[in-house]
Amino acid sequence: MPRRIIAVALPWLAAEHRQRAEGQSGLQTPFAVVEMAQGAVRLTGVNNSAAKAGLGAGQTLTDARAICPDLLTRPAIPERLDAFHKALIRWAERFSPLVGSDARHALILNATGCAHLFGGEEQMLTAIINGLGNHGITARAAIADTKGAAWALAHFNGIRIAGTARTRQALADLPVAALRIDASTVDALARTGLTTIEPLTRMARGALARRFGIETMRRLDQALGAEAEAVAPDRPLPSFSARMTLPEPIGLEKDVIAGLDRLLERLCRDLERHQMGARSLCLTARRVDGTDQHARIGLARAGRDPMRLRELFRRKVSEIEAGWGIDALRLVAVEIQPLKPAQLIQAHRETEAQKLDDLISRLGNCAGFDNILRLLPAESHIPERSFLIAPAAHSTPGKWATATACKPRPIALFRPEGIPEDCSSIPLSEAGKKGTPPKIFQWRGQRLTIARAYGPERLAPEWWWDDPDWRSGPRDYWRIETTEGPRLWLFHTPAHPAWYAQGSFA
Repeated sequence: MPRRIIAVALPWLAAEHRQRAEGQSGLQTPFAVVEMAQGAVRLTGVNNSAAKAGLGAGQTLTDARAICPDLLTRPAIPERLDAFHKALIRWAERFSPLVGSDARHALILNATGCAHLFGGEEQMLTAIINGLGNHGITARAAIADTKGAAWALAHFNGIRIAGTARTRQALADLPVAALRIDASTVDALARTGLTTIEPLTRMARGALARRFGIETMRRLDQALGAEAEAVAPDRPLPSFSARMTLPEPIGLEKDVIAGLDRLLERLCRDLERHQMGARSLCLTARRVDGTDQHARIGLARAGRDPMRLRELFRRKVSEIEAGWGIDALRLVAVEIQPLKPAQLIQAHRETEAQKLDDLISRLGNCAGFDNILRLLPAESHIPERSFLIAPAAHSTPGKWATATACKPRPIALFRPEGIPEDCSSIPLSEAGKKGTPPKIFQWRGQRLTIARAYGPERLAPEWWWDDPDWRSGPRDYWRIETTEGPRLWLFHTPAHPAWYAQGSFA
């Protein structure tokens, strides 16, 4: 059975969707949706009347009003347009089980073996166009052997039906822009006199690739069927939820937990069937007065273990106000991620990583996941740039370099604090010349005497990074133990003799 692909162009979708939402479908007045882009208010979509007046997407609103003074505009709402486009994909599944889309909101249907259900290809295209027209959406549809050919015919007013094995003839007179190539390549082709597809098909492939890029050759091959191009179904992820309606209102915490256990069992079973895990869940308790109470939890890692989820919910459930009673419960997996099944041995053995994830989940639900942080290694030998701070729930532990791990580092690192000259000890400048720390020094109002000193460890500044704190040149670091107790990390700057404290050890 020959492969047949339908492309449905929706040239005025952005404007017609907004008109439809405002109950103005079929409005003949020039209409456009606008948004701020590139420092100016620009048109992102126009209707047919505005296009006939010479307006198009990308124009500034000032230029558009100069061309068409009676232009009506509305601000763009991209999220609503995307939701409407997804609804159109679901609507189109009545014609084919495989429906996808492209960046320009065109619908792509794999119609192989489907046309006879509608009386033929012509009748099928008519049904699609009329169905969208009933919803206030202008559409142009075409069918061909390949996705690229069908897209070209639908967008550039070609014939509606390209016969089987007649793709080359159907595309011959279309402009090169129908190959879905960028505007700069179209201009380059036009400067050499190549304005239609037919001359491109007669060019040597090597010359075409060298002069106009591999992408141009690839798009031509896709349109002619020399390179396969699949129709990827654009289906949303399945939603995971469980609901329970109670015969009698409940108000005790233990009763809500009992209902939650049943919902968790059903929800986690569905997640396991689809090999998914939940990152956040929401329990909604509907009270008899019609109001809702919500209990939300998050997880450091995607999971579907009912016992772990139950323990995280326990504190949140205790905060639910039952009022006159709760008559319905609903549990929803708000955020999900793929989660492959674990081996049986691993599934029954709690690892250190799982214990840490459980701890982060418990703390995150109490204090907020953005407040639970961890240190990650960074590729720098400079102490203050040798680590990164990231939310623990949104990062994984890093592996510290062996060379850095074997060198002791302070548990507290602070900005360098200058050590003042002490008259009762050897001047700091003289101590620096000898290459050893001063015997006695002052730090944060304390008079400290060094008992042991380990070092030096020389660190040089990174020449590609201009850090004002490191403009004094290389540093010689020393680990200091004092008789008074503090264990400090001191450094000396030989280029500009001075001593500083930058950290403290346990």
